[in-house]
Amino acid sequence: MSTTRSVRPFYRPMRPRRRDEPHRAATPLELFFDLCFVVAVAQAATSLHHDVAEGHLRHAATSYLMVFFAIWWSWMNFTWFASAYDTDDDVYRITTLVQISGALILAAGVPRAFTEGDFSVITYGYVVMRLAAIVHWSRAAVGDPAHRAAARRYAIGVTVVQIGWLLRLLLPTEWGPESFVLLVLADLLVPAVAERPGMTPWHPRHIAERYGLFTLIVLGEVVLSISVAIQTGLDAGEHGLWTLAAAGAVIVYALWWLYFDRPIEAPDRLPYSLIWGYGHYLIFGAIAAVGAGLTVSVDLERHLTHLSERAAGYAVAVPLAVFLLTVWVLHVRRQQHGTVSVAFPVVALLALLAPLGPAPVYVLAALMVALVALTVLLRRRDAGPSATVADPA
Repeated sequence: MSTTRSVRPFYRPMRPRRRDEPHRAATPLELFFDLCFVVAVAQAATSLHHDVAEGHLRHAATSYLMVFFAIWWSWMNFTWFASAYDTDDDVYRITTLVQISGALILAAGVPRAFTEGDFSVITYGYVVMRLAAIVHWSRAAVGDPAHRAAARRYAIGVTVVQIGWLLRLLLPTEWGPESFVLLVLADLLVPAVAERPGMTPWHPRHIAERYGLFTLIVLGEVVLSISVAIQTGLDAGEHGLWTLAAAGAVIVYALWWLYFDRPIEAPDRLPYSLIWGYGHYLIFGAIAAVGAGLTVSVDLERHLTHLSERAAGYAVAVPLAVFLLTVWVLHVRRQQHGTVSVAFPVVALLALLAPLGPAPVYVLAALMVALVALTVLLRRRDAGPSATVADPA
């Protein structure tokens, strides 16, 4: 008795996926892509931690924002493209593995960018990723006549901006910040311009799942960095770190709870889909920065940094406030009103005040617990006694 086995083709025309495709889920290649990107996220967070611990606060913030943009932007562009055009043929897989290789090159350049201000390796890794994206968009232009104009605009726009990133390496050092901002704006404009002829057929639920999965991966990196810092302290005989570890864990748990407290909904219309997608730069970056700040607090407890308790507290409080405000804008305000909607900015403000008093990390943990408890209580109150429990399936 013979059986027919499906064989993945080497190349197939890049047809668009249906926006209403049922049961659309992240593929193994997408998950592998995310896991490789977390290496770059970890490098950025570690470098931020070292810079802050040494008191180079302005340099730390500037370098981190620049490095994290390259990481996030490359991840985001692949994510939205794959949602629309994942053909899973061999050429698509190979091209995506090239993008992953670019992410690893980028990760290797992160320490040098922080310590020496040398962004050349990061630029090379970024360009490798983006050149692979040009191959993707060129295939889409050939295989999808209905969205050919958008795909061509993507391919041309990405090409032009990558030339700009390479030319930036030839500029004098003092022009670095200005040229970086200019090229970031150019990169951000490419999707806004390209999507105008007609939106590419990305899947809203698939996009929401992909963003949620990357949020989990960044949270996992935070847990790992805090765990390693605590373990190092315990190995050195400093057993007073347990309470700080507990407070840090509470903050991370609250970050997870507040992001996933309500169904994640990716908008399916311009321009809000761009605002939603771009806004997650602040969410992802803030989560990783919270981890770096908590590690700085461990250093303070171990007397490994000359920062004041207030400065170390702000290393946690500032990204925490950014996270709360961004989640409020992108998620909470769209789905909830009343007390919960007001609570997020209020707690963000209180978080920024927490370092002015003693034990800021413990105060921040208490504020996050209070916010989580408030959201749970108000949701149950609004649901009423007749509410039914949703089936997880």
